[in-house]
Amino acid sequence: MNTLRLALRSLRREWRLPELRTLALALVLAVAALGAVATLAARVERALLDSAAELIGGDLGVGARAPLPAELAARARALGLEVGAAASFPSVAFAGERSQLLDVQAVDGAYPLRGTLQLAGADGRAYAGRGIAPGTAALDHRALVALGLRVGDRVQLGGRDLAIAAELVRQPDGGELFALAPRALMNLGDAEAAGLLGVGSRARHRLMLAGAPAALAMFQRYAEPRLPAGGEILTPAKTQERLSAAFDRGEAFLRLAALLAALLAGVAIALAAQRYARRKTDEVALLRALGAPRRQVLATLALILALIALPAAAFGGALALGLAEGVFALAHALFPQARPALPLAPALAAAGAGLAVLAGFALPPLARLAEVPPVAVFRRMPNRRVRRFDALYLVPVAVAVLLIAAESGSLRVAGILAGSLAGVALVAATLAASLLALARRLAPGAHPALRLGLSSLARRRGLTLVQATAIALGLTALLLLAVVAPALLDGWRRELPADTPNWFVLNLQDDQRDAVGAELARLGADQLNMLPLTVGKLAAIDGRVPRAEDFRDPRAREWLDNQLRLSWSAALPQANRVVAGRWFAAQPAEPEVSVDRGWAETFGLKLGDTLTFAVGDRTLTARITSLRGVDWSSFRVNFFLLLDPAHAADLPHTWLASFHLDKGRGDALAAVTRAHPNLTLIDVNALLDRIRDIIGRVAGAVRWVLGFSLLAGALVLAAALAASARERRHEAALLRTLGARGRQLTAAVAAEFAALGLIAGLTAAAGAAAAGLWFAARVLKLDGFVPPLAPLIGAAAAAAGAVTLLGLVGTRRVLRTPPLAVLRRG
Repeated sequence: MNTLRLALRSLRREWRLPELRTLALALVLAVAALGAVATLAARVERALLDSAAELIGGDLGVGARAPLPAELAARARALGLEVGAAASFPSVAFAGERSQLLDVQAVDGAYPLRGTLQLAGADGRAYAGRGIAPGTAALDHRALVALGLRVGDRVQLGGRDLAIAAELVRQPDGGELFALAPRALMNLGDAEAAGLLGVGSRARHRLMLAGAPAALAMFQRYAEPRLPAGGEILTPAKTQERLSAAFDRGEAFLRLAALLAALLAGVAIALAAQRYARRKTDEVALLRALGAPRRQVLATLALILALIALPAAAFGGALALGLAEGVFALAHALFPQARPALPLAPALAAAGAGLAVLAGFALPPLARLAEVPPVAVFRRMPNRRVRRFDALYLVPVAVAVLLIAAESGSLRVAGILAGSLAGVALVAATLAASLLALARRLAPGAHPALRLGLSSLARRRGLTLVQATAIALGLTALLLLAVVAPALLDGWRRELPADTPNWFVLNLQDDQRDAVGAELARLGADQLNMLPLTVGKLAAIDGRVPRAEDFRDPRAREWLDNQLRLSWSAALPQANRVVAGRWFAAQPAEPEVSVDRGWAETFGLKLGDTLTFAVGDRTLTARITSLRGVDWSSFRVNFFLLLDPAHAADLPHTWLASFHLDKGRGDALAAVTRAHPNLTLIDVNALLDRIRDIIGRVAGAVRWVLGFSLLAGALVLAAALAASARERRHEAALLRTLGARGRQLTAAVAAEFAALGLIAGLTAAAGAAAAGLWFAARVLKLDGFVPPLAPLIGAAAAAAGAVTLLGLVGTRRVLRTPPLAVLRRG
């Protein structure tokens, strides 16, 4: 007997069966959901890196306070890389009686290697530029306003008289997260001739590179051991940390949402495979009676699955690519300069994952089917449990856990999510079992319809437990996406309310605080937050000089090599909370310090340890009395290290401030900078807009992921109903034979499905609330998230009603089975 021919013949005859169509559709949904999200995530990540490369002005860079060795540029050119040089430094510009502190960037003719230098001429028309000609400069709008100049005028900058050749509209910012304002560009040769880049200057030198990834990697390996003191490699991955964090959150949200759709599809596959296996029992028994060995039966069933799975996975992968292309077109506004190619690998990986889901969830019932004995042809036998295949029922669990681990990228996260879903399944099964036990006691005295419905559940105990568990898991996923997800996204949005501080002020002096605060209030600024700022070095931890090689976290080296920013405050600042220890006493006996929890983990610090700081010519040793959780996404003034003011207030310091000013009023700040030319104002409106845009687009993407889950949930319910259709048809015909009326049967079915829906709805509401709390704390890092309990309960009740209604609709034809069917069957 030819196995392939038998499989093809069986598939051609059985393709119209609802079980096989459910299998195919569930597989398409799983592959499409996983593939679309993975493809979109990979493409957005590539676009983010490309966009960041444009922002830093090259594919790779080297930065240092000291002039960079000439051998680095020579090595880069030898590797075939494009090379550009630049330096940035503060300098005061003069125009008549006016002066203004500017953030100056001196660049060569190759600038920028990546990204766009956008300038505007005297007529206001913007154009793309390349470098700055000797003897000229470009100033941004606020610098021109502060100095009262226009394009074509002259300005004294760095001791040189320069012509303003253009207005600086947009530029790659050298890897800085915030664009310092006001800014100016000048020629690198002019800066060198003016002595602005010599020994002892405050300039930061940069070497920017562009070229093939392999050559860049070779240069990075060459440059890292040859960096000067305080030098660092600038890469796109190190820039735009807040944007990266936003994308990481959005990607995690979408991946887990798609994962729920895939797991729901797996549940539908398992139920459909169970139903298909029961339908095939007689045929398999006949094949066994005709001499077909168990191995051939199993091979035939596997071939039927493969013939369904391969085209379904291919179609799902193509659908994933199309969806990812469409969604990226909507998100492309975030990366106007980046257009990475559509990657195929994520869709192929999703197809593989979908096939694994199909095999894992469909294998146990089909493997048990191969154990049907030949004697079943002559007499119907109950399914016997075969011990050696019992372990196969662990396969779906293993597949689900591995899928969760692959999509979440963390075994710990996978374990927590798998445990949450397992908890939902366990609670649903326990409640269903309790209901069945209660039904036996209540049935004799209950209403006839309720008694009939409960007895129907009790007769199919195993199937009832499976249906309750499957429906509960489906409703949990739907409630997570339909009710909890919007609440999570609203909580994410609330992290960036409309009045989020969008300006920072640097270099504010003690005697300027009151005046600057009053001027900002007059302009309509609010949310003003000021903290002192001093810089120092970490000299010792518990009396020992720290070394970078003593710590596994690579960030420790950066903090040890560079200066630390320290502050102090009598009250706990906003966006901070004490997670261990206590806040400062009013007059502590010895210096105390509060440390950010993440910073403490980097250095392995704990309460009671001492930190010694070198601040100027002073040394201060403070004991750690508290650890803080800091909301770095709040855009308020935050510090890793806060000292107690009783011992730190006399340290040399300036002030750092943040405030909110309505968009479009930035030009009004020119008066503040003219009155206080030492101040540097930082505008973060553009960054806030991009993060808000990311949140909005993630919320939109969740809607179409919800569509996958709705379809998968409908498949779960359809498969659960189909699993008991044969028994229901027989029971309905038997009851009709005994005189039961259609109205009584309908009421009994309503009672049965209402009980199932109530169990599933309540369990799903609790499971969705628990999963939402975990997701908020572990993935989105939201503090104080409260699940929307009232909407969850309402949605659970509505879901229970929907299960009842769909159960009635799905069994309508079954309930009309004529009594003659029983006689024919008997």
